[in-house]
Amino acid sequence: MTSVPVFHVGTDKLSGATIRLDGPEGRHAALVRRLRPGERVDLTDGAGRLAECVVRASGSSGDPALELDVLGHRTLPRPEPRITVVQALAKGDRGETAVETMTEIGVDVIVPWSASRSIVQWRADRGEKALAKWRSTAAEASKQSRRAWWPEVTQSATTTHVAQLLAKATLGVVLHEEGELSLADLTAAHSKDWTGDIVLIVGPEGGISPEELRVFADAGGASYRMGPTVLRTSTAGTAAAAVLLARSGRWAASN
Repeated sequence: MTSVPVFHVGTDKLSGATIRLDGPEGRHAALVRRLRPGERVDLTDGAGRLAECVVRASGSSGDPALELDVLGHRTLPRPEPRITVVQALAKGDRGETAVETMTEIGVDVIVPWSASRSIVQWRADRGEKALAKWRSTAAEASKQSRRAWWPEVTQSATTTHVAQLLAKATLGVVLHEEGELSLADLTAAHSKDWTGDIVLIVGPEGGISPEELRVFADAGGASYRMGPTVLRTSTAGTAAAAVLLARSGRWAASN
């Protein structure tokens, strides 16, 4: 069975018995996806609201839009606990790969981190373009994975800011190949019954520096190892977040 396509609209459009999907999303739906009358479509504002629709009419290249009949409205609660991944900046497209897969599995907040050993640093226009690409990647992955709550991709953070996030978290996890704790052994006893915010830190390809580890430890972030192998920065966050999502109950059948 083919998944129902999801498109993003403003909250103000998610009301009433009919909706006109126009603009870039309407153009994509009408001209690229070639959706036709009778086909199902879901719309979301990315903040929990969802409209389940069926196409009533599809426009042409001169008017690329869909006219939709609304079958029903739903508002989904924000997932808890909230999982924030601090992702160190990486070279090439590894950062976008991390954002894409973390979005698909359900991460709530992604924080780009200018680690001391990051080869790439976001500065001026280059930084703005890179951030825009991360956010665009998250948006496309949210639609593909049919998320009603889309992740927030924040401005690039310094180590000091990351430490502040850790200090406020219920659980702080710093991935490190020499961590004394094992992520596989993480239980409710370590996580205060999985409430509040969980902050997961993923270092760059060169690893987290000793100075950064000390700052994070002082802020309450414990170092965890993942297993016998060392993952790339583009995959480590997704693998670790999957463990946290499963252990916290976010992936329970009832959810």
